[in-house]
Amino acid sequence: MIPQVFREVIDLGDGREISIETGKLAKQAHGSVVVQSGKCMLLCTVVSNYKQSDVDFLPLTVDYREKFAAAGRYPGGFFKREARPSDGEILTMRLVDRVLRPLFPKDYHSETQVMIQLMSHDDDVMPDAMAGLAASAAIQLSDFPFECPISEARVGRINGEFIINPTRSQLEESDIDMMIGASADSVMMVEGEMNEISEEEMTEAIKFAHEAIKVQCAAQVKLAEAVGKKEVREYEGEREDEELAKKIHEMAYDKVYAVAKAGSSKKERGMAFAEIKEEILATFTEEELEDIGGLVSKYYAKAEKAAIRDLTLNEGLRLDGRKTDEIRPIWCEVDYLPSTHGSSIFTRGETQALATVTLGTSREANQIDMPSFEGEERFYLHYNFPPFSTGEARPIRGTSRREVGHGNLAQRALKGMVPEDCPYTVRVVSEVLESNGSSSMATVCSGTMALMDAGVQLKKPVSGIAMGLISDTESGKYAVLSDILGDEDHLGDMDFKVTGTADGITACQMDIKVKGLSYEILVNALKQARDGRLHILEKLTDTIAEPNEDVKSHAPKMITRRIPNEFIGALIGPGGKVIQELQKETATTIVINEDPVTEEGVVEILGTGQDGIDAVLAKIDSLLFKPERGETYEVKVIKILEFGAVVEYTQAPGNEVLLHISELAWERTNEVTDVVNMGDVFEVKYFGIDPKTRKDKVSRKALLPKPEGYQDRPRRDNNRGRDNKGRDNRGRDNRRDDRRPKGENKED
Repeated sequence: MIPQVFREVIDLGDGREISIETGKLAKQAHGSVVVQSGKCMLLCTVVSNYKQSDVDFLPLTVDYREKFAAAGRYPGGFFKREARPSDGEILTMRLVDRVLRPLFPKDYHSETQVMIQLMSHDDDVMPDAMAGLAASAAIQLSDFPFECPISEARVGRINGEFIINPTRSQLEESDIDMMIGASADSVMMVEGEMNEISEEEMTEAIKFAHEAIKVQCAAQVKLAEAVGKKEVREYEGEREDEELAKKIHEMAYDKVYAVAKAGSSKKERGMAFAEIKEEILATFTEEELEDIGGLVSKYYAKAEKAAIRDLTLNEGLRLDGRKTDEIRPIWCEVDYLPSTHGSSIFTRGETQALATVTLGTSREANQIDMPSFEGEERFYLHYNFPPFSTGEARPIRGTSRREVGHGNLAQRALKGMVPEDCPYTVRVVSEVLESNGSSSMATVCSGTMALMDAGVQLKKPVSGIAMGLISDTESGKYAVLSDILGDEDHLGDMDFKVTGTADGITACQMDIKVKGLSYEILVNALKQARDGRLHILEKLTDTIAEPNEDVKSHAPKMITRRIPNEFIGALIGPGGKVIQELQKETATTIVINEDPVTEEGVVEILGTGQDGIDAVLAKIDSLLFKPERGETYEVKVIKILEFGAVVEYTQAPGNEVLLHISELAWERTNEVTDVVNMGDVFEVKYFGIDPKTRKDKVSRKALLPKPEGYQDRPRRDNNRGRDNKGRDNRGRDNRRDDRRPKGENKED
């Protein structure tokens, strides 16, 4: 049976199209689509169980995978099968999840899976920009309770012109790389990196992307209508009790408000809130709690959230007693760890990050091997968030998606400020030691100082700040919160992280939880973020004003030299013998790469001792040394032979040439040691390549005055004293008499 296929096409306005197709593949899924642009094809399927889970949250899993077969490649490594997701795939999963999750009902708790896979790759299409569109389109074809279609789009800017879903090559020329997720009515998610742009420019980029997203949302609606929109499934929602909710609110609100207004520490505040909750629970019998205990906890959380929000909107006060635009106390320190190449501590309130920097060669670059992109990172940042940072004890099961996402944000914030000519591979590691609000921004600040401490010549220092928003649609009141606490992150309408230099934004991450947020509020929030960011930046530069001029004494120094392609083999030696011995002798690390453009050899020399580095440079100079015909050079005797002396150019140790015995002196020389001995240093003249021996010819006697009356002797053709006519030195002809019959001996 031939399947009935439905298809919608989205015009990107510059000759490119995105198509959404359904009806051909994966029809047992609750919704499935194939999204295609050029040769790039994504298959997205969605399934949600009809039975509600026992958990009190939405167990949503977004899984994005890129299949190597899509690019005509094999998976790298020993096992030829796709295994754990790469960091790039995890980042795409997070982007899609953050837009989808808020649009499911809060009381919908069915196990839900969104699976997106790259089936066909196109070098001119970045597939992650279409993952959100694919997920939403598949959900629109299902019966899930989902508020409205959404989509995501990447925006770039080249020469002042915005571009939707630019290619990877276009991104290299762009000063903006932002992903925006939105519905037709509201922007919900923003994440990206920028080249020091202004707050207004960032807002314009968001607006541009949102217009393209509106078109993509309309196409999803049209496709669902063509297929036949399914009725939304019925499900058993959470139990509600309005009277109980009102009772709990009355019991908790004023007490919570008073604790929140006291401006206590996280620990004290937490204990006070716990006591209020325990007092409320104590008013119910065990039987009642067995029945409605879950509801009591739920309604208490709502009352607590309402009281804290009202305190901020009504009085401009926050949980720790600060005003809305006030930053927590900051203290910083650099060079804390004695053995690292660079280190720093950044502490803001109850959030603390310890950053380290390690310098290495290109061999230590982070290799990226994905079907959609192969390459390497010479600057990368890793973020670790151990459970003790929040006073918890929980299992550690590898690197979490959150750690990957926060590390990527900090990396994007800093990488544009690492100079292009930095010779090192640079790895930054942030260890979060305390956390109460935005450890990722603390990572940016500690990372900046650690890089400067390590002697990496940052173009400009970078700081970061986490912001929040509390708003009331009925009254029109809103408050932008600078440097939010962990609790404020959960109760606000928007949380956004902004990083930048004194001159502009370098990265951002926003999650907007309120519908229809005006661009005016967004710009005001970004401007308040700039004030806070500059305040923090001043604290950083007070601690370390400029990058250290050089790396630390125990850190490796890096020297880069370029050599002609034909000398690479000589430096490596047979089986790597030369380079291995040189590294051992000089205590250095030597890496040789080939420049793909010039085909020159790029030699990286890494070592802690300058003497060792100088020795390697001397070896390279020796290999590159080419004497010029007619020039005079100083040499040293390193070996005595029967027919001459092997000499070494003193300006190029290791570069040897034979000085023939006949070129030692004008007088007849019977023994080489009659003229020169081991270790003697003198000058010779270079005559180029000898046409007979095809080897370099040098002469000592050419630089000596010719003795008076000196006459050249006839050239001999062998060792028996004959001249070139076959006569001996008495003029006799000693050649064989060809007239004598063959086989006839002298006696005959």
